[in-house]
Amino acid sequence: MSRTRAIGRIPVRDVRPAVESGNRPAKAVVGETFEVTATVFREGHDAVAANVVLKDPEGRPGPWTPMRELAPGSDRWGAEVTADAVGRWTFRVEAWSDPVATWRHTAGIKVPAGIDPGLVLEEGAELYERAAAGVPKEAGRGVLLDAAEALRDDALTPVARLAAALTPEVDEVLARHPLRDLVTTSEPLPLLVERERALYGSWYEFFPRSEGTRQQPHGTFRTAARRLPAIAAMGFDVVYLPPIHPIGTTFRKGRNNTLSPGPDDVGVPWAIGSPEGGHDAVHPQLGTLEDFTRFVGQARDLGLEIALDFALQCSPDHPWVHKHPEWFHHRPDGTIAYAENPPKKYQDIYPIAFDADMDGLIAETCRVLRHWMDAGVRIFRVDNPHTKPVVFWERVIADINRTDPDVIFLAEAFTRPAMMHTLAQIGFQQSYTYFTWRNSKQELTEYLTELSGEAASYMRPNFFVNTPDILHAYLQHGGRPAFEVRAVLAATLSPTWGIYSGYELCENTPLSQGSEEYLDSEKYQLRHRDWDAAEREGRTITPLITKLNTIRREHPALHRLRNLRFHHTDNDALIAYSKRTGSDVVLVVANLDPHHAQEGTVSLDMPQLGLDWHESVPVRDELTGETYHWSRNNYVRLEPGRAPAHVFHVQSPPAAQGNGGAGTP
Repeated sequence: MSRTRAIGRIPVRDVRPAVESGNRPAKAVVGETFEVTATVFREGHDAVAANVVLKDPEGRPGPWTPMRELAPGSDRWGAEVTADAVGRWTFRVEAWSDPVATWRHTAGIKVPAGIDPGLVLEEGAELYERAAAGVPKEAGRGVLLDAAEALRDDALTPVARLAAALTPEVDEVLARHPLRDLVTTSEPLPLLVERERALYGSWYEFFPRSEGTRQQPHGTFRTAARRLPAIAAMGFDVVYLPPIHPIGTTFRKGRNNTLSPGPDDVGVPWAIGSPEGGHDAVHPQLGTLEDFTRFVGQARDLGLEIALDFALQCSPDHPWVHKHPEWFHHRPDGTIAYAENPPKKYQDIYPIAFDADMDGLIAETCRVLRHWMDAGVRIFRVDNPHTKPVVFWERVIADINRTDPDVIFLAEAFTRPAMMHTLAQIGFQQSYTYFTWRNSKQELTEYLTELSGEAASYMRPNFFVNTPDILHAYLQHGGRPAFEVRAVLAATLSPTWGIYSGYELCENTPLSQGSEEYLDSEKYQLRHRDWDAAEREGRTITPLITKLNTIRREHPALHRLRNLRFHHTDNDALIAYSKRTGSDVVLVVANLDPHHAQEGTVSLDMPQLGLDWHESVPVRDELTGETYHWSRNNYVRLEPGRAPAHVFHVQSPPAAQGNGGAGTP
């Protein structure tokens, strides 16, 4: 039977962030500032105060951070804290009675009214002497002792004696070294701090096999490496590759998912395994393991990381099928059940059955992952993790991150919220989201408010605008303007975003009406794209994508998620939001209608921008270089094909600035 923890002399309640009531760690990345909050109060009318203490992975407490009451009378206190190293930290809240603040409030009433001034001032002198005892000499002890002496100076009036004890110098010393009585500490809560790429980065997905030549249509790692400089030039940080392993021939799928492939059909990369090998092997037509390792090194030289798809499923030809039959579900007729998501059938794939030999599967999975880690891979995009036991991933990720905390796992799970949130809580550093299906102002506002709220303490979104599986109707019917505005939204709403190759060419032809599958999908065939011709003919939005990634790198505010705030627009086709980190403030206004020009008024929550309500400031559109002056209410007109959005850098207010005109000319 569990024991209920005593309340403590000063109640400290509901400390957040607390993932699963503190049973799992909240998450942050190095340098990320986040808010710790708690409910703090006490009996009677005496003043209370609170602070946060971070303890680093070595168990060393850092300087404590004072908390402030978030709203007068709410008893809800908060402070922003920042961890500066990778590892497992803890944080706790300390609450305490503030006798100096209590005395100051009382003295401020009694002394001017002449109620026991001598006694009140002596009480203050004694408190200041107590406080001075805890202040190092070089930190201002003398300031407090001088104040105590002034409180006892009968040559001054009581009001003057009190004023001498309430100077800014005294306030500064007490802020750094408060007198704390009845200190009560909350239970420590866990905090997992990871490298910045776990939160921030730009991803580009492409199929190396499509980067072939006329003489050799099937690409190799050597030919695919020629694409890397262009990807780096667009400003991407991560190159994500679909599975690079041998592909089975049994029930191989042909073009557009046909069941009757021709002799030249290359098969689906997710149908992993053949006599050439399984998850730890390289497809022979792509090259060798040495070729792949060289490819990873070439990417690294360009500032790119390689993310590798990890799909825990098998072709009927996979070596595991014969070596480990217990890892598969056998039907009554002795056949192995292939994968299904009715009405879809995946005859070329066997799913794994986990419960017969969970330990063996975990050991083999970790071996395979470490094999690719040895080849230089530190990021894995995990295919369909929601179709495997949660406990399996918890154990696998814990095993890998125990020795290699820099390894990042992205959960490709488009499924029910409970599963998606749980996968994030048990270890996945990043998560795919429903962003692709959130297109209206209301949908985006509600969903991003959820993602940037309490969920941000454990779930980090990766906003892919498209995938080989997903071509949303918005892109199918919205043309180039739809591709442009969705790129702006993904790149500025989320710290991590990505595109699948072909997005920059605005490829938008579906397999059929109402389908989200691409016609001639690259999952089933090679897709040769003439990138140079597209550039020459202006059939690409590469300049916009490059500009967005440049803006992201230049603005720290866009590296974060929890700082997202929405602003009012009187036209639901326009959405406005901002991010602020320190002095860096980015404000975005986007037209969600890819077919028509839209206009309206954007009403800014000025304090969220670090401004007073009456201020007018220059705002520089980072997409065009134009500068405007904006204040609280601003007229905007955005026309598809000309400007999908404004991405404003809010400048520091001029020293002397009138209210001036506001809005877009």
